[in-house]
Amino acid sequence: MAASVRQPCVRLLRRVAPWRSSLCHCENTAMSHFLWSLQKLPLRALNTGSRKVHTASARSLYLLRPFPILLLTGGGYAGYRQYEKYRERELERLGLEIPPKLAGHWEVALYKSVPTRLLSRAWGRLNQVELPHWLRRPVYSLYIWTFGVNMKEAAVEDLHHYRNLSEFFRRKLKPQARPVCGLHSVISPSDGKILNFGQVKNCEVEQVKGVTYSLESFLGPRTHMEDLPFHPAAHSCESFRNQLVTREGNELYHCVIYLAPGDYHCFHSPTDWTVSHRRHFPGSLMSVNPGMARWIKELFCHNERVVLTGDWKHGFFSLTAVGATNVGSIRIYFDRDLHTNSPRYSKGSYNDFSFVTHANKEGVPMRKGEHLGEFNLGSTIVLIFEAPKDFNFRLKAGQKIRFGEALGSL
Repeated sequence: MAASVRQPCVRLLRRVAPWRSSLCHCENTAMSHFLWSLQKLPLRALNTGSRKVHTASARSLYLLRPFPILLLTGGGYAGYRQYEKYRERELERLGLEIPPKLAGHWEVALYKSVPTRLLSRAWGRLNQVELPHWLRRPVYSLYIWTFGVNMKEAAVEDLHHYRNLSEFFRRKLKPQARPVCGLHSVISPSDGKILNFGQVKNCEVEQVKGVTYSLESFLGPRTHMEDLPFHPAAHSCESFRNQLVTREGNELYHCVIYLAPGDYHCFHSPTDWTVSHRRHFPGSLMSVNPGMARWIKELFCHNERVVLTGDWKHGFFSLTAVGATNVGSIRIYFDRDLHTNSPRYSKGSYNDFSFVTHANKEGVPMRKGEHLGEFNLGSTIVLIFEAPKDFNFRLKAGQKIRFGEALGSL
């Protein structure tokens, strides 16, 4: 076994060796060019009274040629990144596990300082601009080609029908395009890619393999209050888990589905359940693609999200729609009071809304497969629910899935 693994690794190192030598050559070339430029500079002496300082004229600074230096160093860095990606692909092909490289606190803070909320609002307004009739086909065709959209599934295939980008993103499907599986208790609420799934352990949920986030930070406290600053409680995670698991012998399960820009952007009810409460977390709008999910710990806790909670036949059930860059708009069809990516809400807080009233003692009943909401562009859906111990997922991490297909059952 050791010899069989050693031989592919040796071959991998042999393939990688030319990459490393070329990167070193690029760095040496850039340094030599820089030193040669310094020798060519005409220097002049400046008398400061105590010592002489040699300086160069402003015009002669052009001899440093910063563009070639930046080009060489940037090319070297790009080559290094390509080498890293190639190495990861080869290790994955050999079945070896790649440890995640997490972003530092300063990197996350720097990313969060980018005004993604403002940019997303601007993008949303741009999407509402009506395109001229002659421009619609080339614009939408470019998007279809870039993201691999299957327009044969769309209820309206004529591209001239969609007046703006927003209408095109939120296009409906033909009724027969997504049959709903009736044999399994939980179905996929949307099209997308399975990032992770399984049982929740130690109140930590995996956004991708090896990178987790806190369950309480993600869902917030179980007490329902409005417009309060959010600070995760200091009590043990076991007590928080016990608040969610309502029936003896049950466990908590989770499933993370990433919607790419080319996917169908609406999401549906994954099972028969009753929605009793909505919690809106204003937050950042960082990208949630799988690469960023592997890089930033607790990414979903940083981003704006809408948490719907309620009950199904086995106890607690929740569906969370997570916003992302250019996806500040999260719409829940039966919730007209919800306004996401709004300047009126500040980061680090949350606001609650209860669907249980004096007139409606139960909440909003949802049938499996029923329309629930939509994104303005691709994003992420997270399911967290209670089920008996014999619940089994019928999935593989990384697989593509479509709305209506089975996630799991008892």
